[in-house]
Amino acid sequence: MCGRFSFTMDIDELQEAFPGVDFGLYFGSNYNVAPSQDVLVIPNITDRKAQLFRWGLIPPWSKDLNIGYKMINARAETLAEKPSFRSAYKRQRCLIPASGFYEWRKDASAKTPFYIRMKSRKMFTFAGLWEKWQKSATEPIFSCTIITTEANELLKPIHHRMPVILKPEEYETWLDADEQQTENLNHLLTAYPSDEMETFAVSTHVNSPRNKGPDCIKVQSA
Repeated sequence: MCGRFSFTMDIDELQEAFPGVDFGLYFGSNYNVAPSQDVLVIPNITDRKAQLFRWGLIPPWSKDLNIGYKMINARAETLAEKPSFRSAYKRQRCLIPASGFYEWRKDASAKTPFYIRMKSRKMFTFAGLWEKWQKSATEPIFSCTIITTEANELLKPIHHRMPVILKPEEYETWLDADEQQTENLNHLLTAYPSDEMETFAVSTHVNSPRNKGPDCIKVQSA
C-alpha cells in the first residue's frame, strides 16, 4: 500500500515536468503527506489545472465521507471490477506528483519505516483516480486515491505492494479526458523498475502526521 508520501517540489520543477499545466494553486512542501489531507493532483479535465483533492476516495453514492479513510489506495488488479473504482478508472483519472513515499517493514517486535525515492532525487508521479462527492446543499468534496500494484524487487523485502508510478511518456494517455476502455490502460499499471529507485530506513519521527519537516526523511542510524 501507500499510506504516506512526501511532496517537496517547487513550482519550477513542477512546471518543467508538466508543461502546459496551470500551477497557480500550490501549497508548499510537506515531507509527510497523510490520508485525509489535501494533495496536489492533475485531473484529466480539459483545461489542465492542478487542484487540491482530499486523499481518500469518496464514491458519489457514499452516505458518509469517512469512507475515504478506507480508500486511500486502489488495487490495480481489481479496478475494473470494484464498484468504488470502476467508473473513475474509465472516466476520472489523475496524476499525483511526489518526491518519495514511505513503507513500514514488519519486524519481530516493531515496524521500521523506510523512505523510497528515485536515485536521481527527481520527482515522480503516482497514477490516481478522483471523484466528486456532494451531500444535499453542502459544498462538493473532490477526493482521490493512489493505485497500487505488486512490489518490485527493491520493495519486496519491505512490503508486498507499491504505488503505481507512471513514466512521463504515459501521462497523456492517463490524462485523456475521454472515457477509456480498461484494456487500453491496464498495461500502465505495473511496478516501476527497481534499478531507478533507492530506499533507506528512517526514524519513527514520520509515524506522526503532525511532523511535516525534513527530519522525516533523515537516515536512521544503526
